[in-house]
Amino acid sequence: MIVGATRWDVLTGDITRCATEAIVNAANGSLLGGGGVDGAIHRAAGPELLAECRTLGGCPTGEARITQGYRLPAAYVIHTVGPVWRGGRQHERRLLASCYRASLILAREHGLRSIAFPAISTGVYAFPKEEAAGIAAAIVHAELLANPTDFDHILFICFDEPSSNLYSAALEKLPD
Repeated sequence: MIVGATRWDVLTGDITRCATEAIVNAANGSLLGGGGVDGAIHRAAGPELLAECRTLGGCPTGEARITQGYRLPAAYVIHTVGPVWRGGRQHERRLLASCYRASLILAREHGLRSIAFPAISTGVYAFPKEEAAGIAAAIVHAELLANPTDFDHILFICFDEPSSNLYSAALEKLPD
């Protein structure tokens, strides 16, 4: 799909192998590694990533921080802390939207033109996957409409085919 001057795609795969300028890490608030995408990114990047993350002092939910990519193909990692799903009564939707928005703002501020997102908060944080896909698609779409020349390529990299299908369906529902 193309929005403005930006192409975006959904792929099934391993975000740690993505050669975009930045990949987004679905991090925990400490930024010191964990399970899922976070653990995989820390393992692939090497101990230098953990050392840099220790200097950042953590990250609140809905915000983002940027580090070097170290041993990853991506030059940068944008760490964002998604909300834990608590039934939708604790601003989870707004916080998830903020994760995508904050990540794109950091990428833009650093002149990064390609970025890959995982399915933020849909693993152990249990955000409903279909709803998360819709939020991700809507926020990225809105940001691209508002800033049509800032990015060349945006990817959603999903761990499995069912998740990829949900993100693809969410993108197809957007207006042209």
